Amino acid sequence: MDSSKLHFAIVACPGMGHLIPELMLAERLVTHHHIQVTVLVVTTHSWPSQSQILHLPNVAKTLHVIYLPPLDISGLLDPGATYVTQIVVMMREARPAIRSTISSMNRRPDALIVDLLGTESFVIADEFDMPKYVYIPSTAWFTALTFYCPVFDKELKGQYVDQSDPLAVPGCTPVRPEDVVEPMLDRNDQTYREYVRMGIEFSQSDGILINTWNDLECSTLRALRQNETLQSVVKVPVYAVGPLTRPVQSSGSPSELSKWLHMQPGESVIYVSFGSGGLLSAEQMTELAWGLELSRQRFVWVVRPPIEGSADASRNGSEDGTPDYLPDGFLTRAHNVGVVVPHWAPQVEILSHPSIGGFLSHCGWNSNLESIVHGVPMIAWPLYAEQRLNATMLTEEMRVAVRPRVSPAKEVVRREEIERMVRSVMESKEGKVMREKMKELKYSAEKALKKDGSSYNSLCEVIKDCEVRLESKKAKVGSQY
Repeated sequence: MDSSKLHFAIVACPGMGHLIPELMLAERLVTHHHIQVTVLVVTTHSWPSQSQILHLPNVAKTLHVIYLPPLDISGLLDPGATYVTQIVVMMREARPAIRSTISSMNRRPDALIVDLLGTESFVIADEFDMPKYVYIPSTAWFTALTFYCPVFDKELKGQYVDQSDPLAVPGCTPVRPEDVVEPMLDRNDQTYREYVRMGIEFSQSDGILINTWNDLECSTLRALRQNETLQSVVKVPVYAVGPLTRPVQSSGSPSELSKWLHMQPGESVIYVSFGSGGLLSAEQMTELAWGLELSRQRFVWVVRPPIEGSADASRNGSEDGTPDYLPDGFLTRAHNVGVVVPHWAPQVEILSHPSIGGFLSHCGWNSNLESIVHGVPMIAWPLYAEQRLNATMLTEEMRVAVRPRVSPAKEVVRREEIERMVRSVMESKEGKVMREKMKELKYSAEKALKKDGSSYNSLCEVIKDCEVRLESKKAKVGSQY
C-alpha cells in the first residue's frame, strides 16, 4: 500500500499541553511522511482551542482541522474536580461528536490516534474497524509508570506518597513516592480511578507513540519493549517519535522584546515562565522577584496574577506601575536589567534567541523539550501533573538542571535559594557543564528527527504497522467472498 494514500485521524484534547504536541505530530506525518491527516479538536467554552491554534500559523497550511462543537460538562463534575478529570470527562462526552464526524467524512480515516486522556474513543475505532494508537505527549518513564500503576493498585496498600520505599517499575528507574504523578496523590479521588483505567486501556491499543527519542531514554524504552515483567502489562509496540515541538515562527517586524534581547550578550538572560497553567502564590512571586533582583542577572519573566488573584490582585501597587504582589519599585529597578511580560510570551522564539542562557520552568514536558532542542539549561520548578517526575529526570539523570531543596508545590522557595540557583545556571562551572550537556542533547534530538534517524524511523514503523493491519483486513474481507 502507498503510504501517501493513508488517512489518519487524530483526536486532540483541549489545553495547550496536549494540543500543541498533537498538532506537531499531525504536521510531521503530513510534511515528512506524506500522510493525509484530519485533526478533530475537542473544544469547550472555557478552552477556545481555535484561538490557541492561531498561534501556530503553519498548521493551517498543512492540516485539515475540524473543531468539534463546544461541550458543556459543568453538570457532570464534582466541585473541585481536577484538571485531568475535567479533560477525561470532556473526551468521554465528545465521543458522539467524534463518531458522527468520522461517519460523515467523504473518505473515512484508515487509523485513529488518540491522546492518552482519550482512550475511551477506542470503541469508535473498533466500530469503524480502524487500527488505533495512543499518543503520549510526555516521557517514556511516565508511560511505564502509567502502564504499571494497575499492578501497584492491586499490590500496594495505602497512599503512594506514604510508601517507605520507591515504587519499582520493572527495568526502569524507581519512582520516589514524593515524585508520583498528580493522579496518584490521592487513591480516593476520581482522577486516580481514571488514571488506573488509562493504564489498562493503553494495552488495548495497537501501539503507543511517545514524544521522546531513543537516545534520551534508552533504558526505559528498552524496558517497555523488552523487559519480560513490564511487557506482561504493556503488550503492544512502543514507538519513540519525538521530540515534536513548535517551530520558531517568523513574526515579521521585531517586537520590543526581540529588540531588547538583541541588545544583550550571548547566553546572559534567564527566561522565567510557568506555562499556561502554572500559578504562584503572591508570597512566592514576591520571593521570586527578589531572587531575580539579588542574582543580578538579566531576565525575561512572564508574569501572571497570583493564585489569590482577585479584582484587586492586579491593581498597581506603586507609582511605577508595579503590581502589589511584587516588591515596591521592582519595575523601576529592573528597567535596564530585565523585562516583565504580562500573561503570555512567544516562548519558542525566546528560547531560540542567542542571548538566552537559562530557563526557569515548571517542567511541563513541552517546555522541557523546547529547552532541550535549543540547548538551554534549566531551573526545575515542578508544580503539578507529572512535573516532579520530569524534574527528577532533568536534574538526576540528564543533569541539565538544578532544582530547589523544597517542593515548590508545597512550600515557598525563598529568595536566597532562587538567587543561588540562578547564579548556578548562569555563571558557575556547574552551569557551564549543564549547558554543554544540553547542547549534546540538542544535537541528539536533531539527529533523531532527520531522515533515517531513530524517531523518523519509528514513525515509518507506525505507518508500516497500519498498512499491514489494513492489508490483513482486506484479505479477510476478500476471503469471505
